[in-house]
Amino acid sequence: MSYRPLTPEEKRVIIDKGTERPFSGQYCLNKEKGLYVCRQCGAELFRSDAKFESGTGWPSFDDAIEGAVRQVPDADGRRIEIVCAKCAGHLGHVFFNEGLTSKNARFCVNSVSLSFDPADKPAGVAQKAVFAGGCFWGVEYRFQKVKGVLSTRVGYTGGKTANPSYREVCTGRTGHAEAMEVTFDPSLVSYETLAKLFFEIHDPTQSDRQGPDVGTQYRSAVFYSDDTQKQVAESLIAQLKSKGYKVVTEVTRAGEFWPAEEYHQEYYEKTGHQPYCHIYQKRF
Repeated sequence: MSYRPLTPEEKRVIIDKGTERPFSGQYCLNKEKGLYVCRQCGAELFRSDAKFESGTGWPSFDDAIEGAVRQVPDADGRRIEIVCAKCAGHLGHVFFNEGLTSKNARFCVNSVSLSFDPADKPAGVAQKAVFAGGCFWGVEYRFQKVKGVLSTRVGYTGGKTANPSYREVCTGRTGHAEAMEVTFDPSLVSYETLAKLFFEIHDPTQSDRQGPDVGTQYRSAVFYSDDTQKQVAESLIAQLKSKGYKVVTEVTRAGEFWPAEEYHQEYYEKTGHQPYCHIYQKRF
């Protein structure tokens, strides 16, 4: 079973059975139509038409999708825990006979245990991701092979010089990293899948170099565009560190991306050569 990587807060609630503060969750007041799914495994748990305002400070539902939620009495017999039937991730507790709805049940759920799939979500809206892992020729070559990747371009980011040239970046004085911007269809490939590939095609333990290429422009970095991308990157790094990898990859908010000169774009496709230091190594 494939699980989504968890942030420390998600792990505290989903794995360690913690509780988020009341009225702090992002879905407490959500009234959109759609499906609530398990944050860890993606299983469908609750429909939006079962959600109601209980005033308790947590998302409340008076019914769950059949077979999706398992009830587990607490050891002291005082409450009944609810967990995802697929992955056993902690969701919250269920209470009966409160008279709040006609179904007389309240599934009290932590927002952090859920993800929301809106009913009117536009399909196939392209997203972008930016990674730096040594010479951008090899990074681009590996990502071009992935189903769901719509386009790639190599360039420079993370520095202080506007519209730098390759020669300027190579001096190491502009602060830029050689990077690759990938445009992808999230309905075909997830950001998490792309981030995992990034960590598996270069050595994230090498500082300011990659193989024979040495310099700050060859540093390992993830340039995130939103909090979701940041959380995924940080979670994957945490997983690698737990396996003994001394990861030095930077996780930095994306700034201006300056496309490299045309002769750098799709370099290996043009020349017919193969990457010399971007060898795939399974790490997850």
